[in-house]
Amino acid sequence: MPEPLRRDVRLLGAMLGDGLVEYGGQGLLDDVERLRHAVIAARRGETSADEVAAIVDGWTLERAEQVARAFTVYFHLTNLAEEHHRIRTLRERDAGGTVPGSVAAAVEEIRTEKIGTAGGDRLAEVIDGLEFRPVFTAHPTEARRRAVVTAIQRISDLLTALNAGQGASEREETERRLREEIDLLWRTALRRGTQMDPLDEVRTAMAAFDETIFRVVPHVYRALDRALDGDDTGTRPPKARPYLRFGSWIGGDRDGNPYVTAQVTRDAIMIQADHVLRALETACARIGRELTVHESTTPASAGLRNALAAARTAHPSRLAEGAKRSPGEPHRQFLLYAATRIAATRERDADLAYASPDELLADLRTVQESLAAAGAARQAYGRVQQLIWQVETFGFHLAELEIRQHSELHEKALAEVRAGGELSEMTEEILETLRVVAWIQKRFGVRACHRYIVSFTRSAEDMANVHELAASLGDGAPVLDVIPLFETGEDLERAPSVLEGMLEIPAVRRRLDDTGRRMEVMLGYSDSAKQLGPASATLRLYDTQEALAAWAARNDITLTLFHGRGGSLGRGGGPANRAILAQAPGSVAGRFKVTEQGEVIFARYGRTEIAERHVEQVTSAVLLASTDAVQERARAAAARFRPLADKIGEAAKDAFRSLIETDGFAAWFARVSPLEEIAELRIGSRPARRKAARGLEDLRAIPWVFAWTQTRVNLPGWYGLGSGLAAVSGDGRDLGELREAYEAWPLFNTLLDNAEMSLAKSDRAIAERYLALGGRPELSEAVLAEYDRTRRLVLAVTGHERLLENRRVLSRAVELRNPYVDALSHLQLRALTALRAGDVTDEEERSHLEALLLLSVNGVAAGLQNTG
Repeated sequence: MPEPLRRDVRLLGAMLGDGLVEYGGQGLLDDVERLRHAVIAARRGETSADEVAAIVDGWTLERAEQVARAFTVYFHLTNLAEEHHRIRTLRERDAGGTVPGSVAAAVEEIRTEKIGTAGGDRLAEVIDGLEFRPVFTAHPTEARRRAVVTAIQRISDLLTALNAGQGASEREETERRLREEIDLLWRTALRRGTQMDPLDEVRTAMAAFDETIFRVVPHVYRALDRALDGDDTGTRPPKARPYLRFGSWIGGDRDGNPYVTAQVTRDAIMIQADHVLRALETACARIGRELTVHESTTPASAGLRNALAAARTAHPSRLAEGAKRSPGEPHRQFLLYAATRIAATRERDADLAYASPDELLADLRTVQESLAAAGAARQAYGRVQQLIWQVETFGFHLAELEIRQHSELHEKALAEVRAGGELSEMTEEILETLRVVAWIQKRFGVRACHRYIVSFTRSAEDMANVHELAASLGDGAPVLDVIPLFETGEDLERAPSVLEGMLEIPAVRRRLDDTGRRMEVMLGYSDSAKQLGPASATLRLYDTQEALAAWAARNDITLTLFHGRGGSLGRGGGPANRAILAQAPGSVAGRFKVTEQGEVIFARYGRTEIAERHVEQVTSAVLLASTDAVQERARAAAARFRPLADKIGEAAKDAFRSLIETDGFAAWFARVSPLEEIAELRIGSRPARRKAARGLEDLRAIPWVFAWTQTRVNLPGWYGLGSGLAAVSGDGRDLGELREAYEAWPLFNTLLDNAEMSLAKSDRAIAERYLALGGRPELSEAVLAEYDRTRRLVLAVTGHERLLENRRVLSRAVELRNPYVDALSHLQLRALTALRAGDVTDEEERSHLEALLLLSVNGVAAGLQNTG
């Protein structure tokens, strides 16, 4: 472990230990240490899992809860220390020149023809069409309470101050405050006591915007501008155009969530608007106060003088006040006046408010042009330009709110509308949602809300149904881009034919004309993986991307593929930049849109430096994936190894389906995992199932993955791959072609590396104890045999001696965490075993067992840094 990281972990761990003694006496710390040493010894083979379980079983339930809480808090502190070290590492790399994976590195690689492309011309073409659209969703994968997140943030700030170098007395006070905050975290309930509602989820996401995203955006554009034209950035009109567009499903995604209503959608956009207008007002006022250029050195242009005169006529008292405070500083006066107008926009003061973001942009450009004309280029293209970028990116709505609903509900609603009788509550709600979309467009512009996603799209008729429902509103109909979401294996296969049918819908053709023949299609990773298994789903999604890219080229359509990925590997997660480079050739073309879900939002956007690095990595990958040379290499590899992949995919799917179609599998899965109890974590407003049925088909992908993660099996990330590799290699006897595919084909490389990561977060010995709870030894044996097969063959193909051998930082993090996760798993197993035995009659005992179980679920999620 690097020394700075070791120092932080030891400091925070020691302070937690002191806090445990203060809370529960030396005995509590001794019990925690006893379990810690036991699980480490078990990893080394010096003791058995049975002996570890005996320690846990020997405690009272109250003591077991306290120990579980201690390990959970420890993980929160360790995660924080690792985050700090990552930021430290990023800064050190930045000090050493061009950082690999940065925008600057990608631009240099393309410009100098290191990847054999057409240098500057191709670079300009890709930059001109560049888009990255992260879409925040309320998918419930953030297991931490907001109170816990904010407590961790306070600890983080204090650790930053401590590492910045302080005098002795200042350091003593910082350490005292650290102990105070760690004690507060220990005493804070780690799981929610009430169910979240959709507006809670909206406000939670706003924290990432307020604390990070608003400030990061101009930094990213500045980095691109610097990469395009060196150190002249900030002294000339920027060459970087604003290519980031944030989206949100939070408050708009009603697929299977009865709590998201038309009123919630309206409230969600108003919350977003309030946050972005406050941020713009603060930024504009700050820049106005700082921009103290005097007319004697920087005279105002005729355009600015005219704008001030018009403002003086409309609002004489406000301008008189500004002139009195800032005499001879017209640029400052006008920016401060603009700030008051932004405030009026938020307060809905029609007399003073801006009608649209374009009106604000016009005022800001008037100031910018005046400064440039007066020779103050650094003032024109510095902080004023950054504010312009922020307005261009966020508008007055912050994130483009997207609506999602299930195709079956539109079909039923349209039948009622056509019948002309009394409408059901469901149909009224769908129509009211469309009215709210129209209202949002009138209030904030079409850009604020125009995407309507139809989940479980089966045919073009599903798109036509939404258009017809909207048309039934007459003049009150909103402008819509109705987007198909293909989720199952069968739906992915017929996606091109559905798009072909969409071209026959008049409303779609009109929209294509209006947008310059732009279209969007969403691909679902979660349900396809739950249906086909990880390997087969990955290959099916690749085929679909390839087919859709070819279809778009034939029809002269600019297609954006919207990737519905989850945070976990079992739901299409993993490193985003590597995933982009593994996409089918032609499917990126300078544009990448992806869901950012739950825990991933705060992991990627919770800290400024990490958010900036993430956005740069994605941008870099999009730029490189759009070059001819990279696409040609991927295309050649795909053509060469496709027959091999088809055999792997078929055998992997057969193995996966054989398991989940075994009679009684769903009930067995519920017994061996905390599946049903996960709902009690109250980590989101959405129910765990789409319907009341108890089968796997209606179980959402998040609890499916979350529950398997808790059992330390991580089955959704690897199951079936071993059978697929065995089918083409003679069970490992002939690995030559597989090794060549791993080296040459980014898709296959990513598939195996992600499976390796998922296997590394698994633990066979502990998983075996969970699986035994189901009383189905044949199913347990099938899972463990496939685990052994997959692990053996993945290592053989990659050439690694151990899992994650080539990923030192990740390997270190997983290896260091695993023993502590083991401790929580043993605590969880105690509770799960007792509850599954069905003989707990004492209600108080049951309550303690359930509390222990849920606390350990929270802790394992923190330790593995994965929920769903």
